[in-house]
Amino acid sequence: MASRLGQFCISVTDLARSEDFYTRVLGLEVQQRIEIPQAKEIVLGAPDSDGKLQLAQKTAQQGAIDHGDEALWKFYLYTDDIESVYQAAVDYGCVSETPPTALKDWPVTIAMILDPDGYRIEIIQR
Repeated sequence: MASRLGQFCISVTDLARSEDFYTRVLGLEVQQRIEIPQAKEIVLGAPDSDGKLQLAQKTAQQGAIDHGDEALWKFYLYTDDIESVYQAAVDYGCVSETPPTALKDWPVTIAMILDPDGYRIEIIQR
């Protein structure tokens, strides 16, 4: 049996703001727009990756996203220029949890930010 991860979907409070952040700041590309009675959605990806991120603004959404007990702890974004991506996110107004830091136990540099809706993103450069 062959399996592969397709995409995952996160709820957002402002679809236009989230599209701007994920495309302009993090460099993902819009691959599809979907409108259904329950939500407006945008599917994002990168040309060299099968992984997709779907942003959904539910029509009934009111107020901030309830992150509950951290069911979604974080997701990862790989880049070849962590300093630029991190700085662009901070300049955009994202909360910085960890500035770019080389890890001694793994051959990577990581940074952690919170996106405009509070989702934790670990930026990784190998």
